[in-house]
Amino acid sequence: MTIAIKPTASGSTIEQNGSTILTVDGSGNITPSNQLYPKVPTFSAYISADQSFSTSTYTKLQFNTEDFDTSSDYDNSTNYRYTPSVAGYYQVNTSARLNYSGSASDNVQLHIYKNGTSHTYTQYNNATGIYGSLNVSAIVYCNGSTDYIEVYAYSQHGSPFVDVKIGSFNSTARFNAALVSV
Repeated sequence: MTIAIKPTASGSTIEQNGSTILTVDGSGNITPSNQLYPKVPTFSAYISADQSFSTSTYTKLQFNTEDFDTSSDYDNSTNYRYTPSVAGYYQVNTSARLNYSGSASDNVQLHIYKNGTSHTYTQYNNATGIYGSLNVSAIVYCNGSTDYIEVYAYSQHGSPFVDVKIGSFNSTARFNAALVSV
């Protein structure tokens, strides 16, 4: 590794292996380059309106609004999936408030899927017409090219839907992931 300090007309630069990592201006202010603090792949999205789905069918949830997406790896328009472009272990989280209008007790489930298969899930056995608020978290390895993550919901009875509004809280249905280790 080669470290070099190079004077400029207005200050100095500090380079590592030929790439500038710090710039020091004439007043002594230090500005790091983006290479010194690389972006970590992460995203967060939510469902902006209630989403209905069929009884006894695993249904992909449509997290259609992004809060942020540092690597542009989340598709919020057609596939509703996260395909990380950096290989590593990702902390994946999702939450949803599921409801149905059935007359029997219900089993509602929320799943994190990897490559089209359930990876981790939770379920809630609720009484007639009661909301089931579910949260699922997992650390999932993704290869950085073809692996993808999605969220699915399931309900046994009634006319199930994802309820996204409680009072002034914008969405109870969220999906996010962040790289935690390579």
